[in-house]
Amino acid sequence: MSGLPDVGDRLEARTGPIAHGGHVVARVPVGDRDVVVFVRHALPGERVLVEVTEIGKSFLRGDAVEVLEASVDRVPAPCPLAHPGGCGGCDFQHVALTAQRRLKADVITEQLRRLAGLEREVVVEPVEPTLHWRTRMQYVALPGGGVGLRKHRSHDVVPVEECLIEAPGARRTAAEIVTERVLDREFRVEADGFWQVHPEAPRLLVATVLDLLTPRPGEHALDLYAGVGLFSAFLAEAVGATGGVVSVEADRRASRLAAENLADLAQVSVTPGRVDRVLARGFEAQDLVVLDPPREGAKRTVVDAVAALRPRAVAYVACDPAALARDVAYFAAAGYRLDDLRAFDLFPMTSHVECVALLVKSDSGLR
Repeated sequence: MSGLPDVGDRLEARTGPIAHGGHVVARVPVGDRDVVVFVRHALPGERVLVEVTEIGKSFLRGDAVEVLEASVDRVPAPCPLAHPGGCGGCDFQHVALTAQRRLKADVITEQLRRLAGLEREVVVEPVEPTLHWRTRMQYVALPGGGVGLRKHRSHDVVPVEECLIEAPGARRTAAEIVTERVLDREFRVEADGFWQVHPEAPRLLVATVLDLLTPRPGEHALDLYAGVGLFSAFLAEAVGATGGVVSVEADRRASRLAAENLADLAQVSVTPGRVDRVLARGFEAQDLVVLDPPREGAKRTVVDAVAALRPRAVAYVACDPAALARDVAYFAAAGYRLDDLRAFDLFPMTSHVECVALLVKSDSGLR
């Protein structure tokens, strides 16, 4: 698109709604048309001076380098590196915590409306702590022994003396295996393997999944994208010795550790392999399914395979609202409706949010 400003140019803009990804949307006049600008470091309804940082085919990206009219939800950022040109790790340090959660709820609501055709009121629930919560960190090593974090959408590194979202004792370097404790169980995890980074997340998500699914003794369940067996363990305890759980995970190291972590639960079977390929082998009908896919979501092939098993309920754990909304639409096409949804602020100061959705057969009388 010709006639766009150059990187480094500054434009005055009135910001509009929050968008998926931690920025707000503004429209600025360029010639005889309006151009969309995705603005970081701003809030909806502000008048800001935007410095262009990137030019797309039909849009701009930019940073709010000066606030001309501030939102009532704007607060001083607790971290001195949370500013244009600073660390790219946090999106919302300039936003009051209650407003952060409202913005995240707005994103979930918008994605469900746009991708699944659903109108649903969403509340993002607070989770403490909101600073010093991240239990795993990935720093860039700097000459002289220092460390740094990258700027937003850049390979440039900002030196960091203290990260305010790093938890005390957070793991920074690789070790062979670590042990995590959730309720009354321990789980061995590869230091670079997947594990929730907020200290309250594993317990909270397990409790939520069990509350939504209400597993019963004797039922059979699939735990897909099972990692080292977190949900499998507590599902197995709930369905008891007369029930059964199949734990499916593509990462061979995680699957091996799941077998060790679940060894005391005879009703659990651990199956390594890609979820879509394992499901294609065929399963008997299941009562329950847990889905905890990576950020890109489960996608249609997996959703259709899960629906074909006719479970009475599916719990879908998602860290990306867009992927969740897309897959909720796939479930609807396969005969399952969104029956409940809980959202948790497990990534304070960032734009990320964790959801747990309950899907049931469209003709089900549950809830």
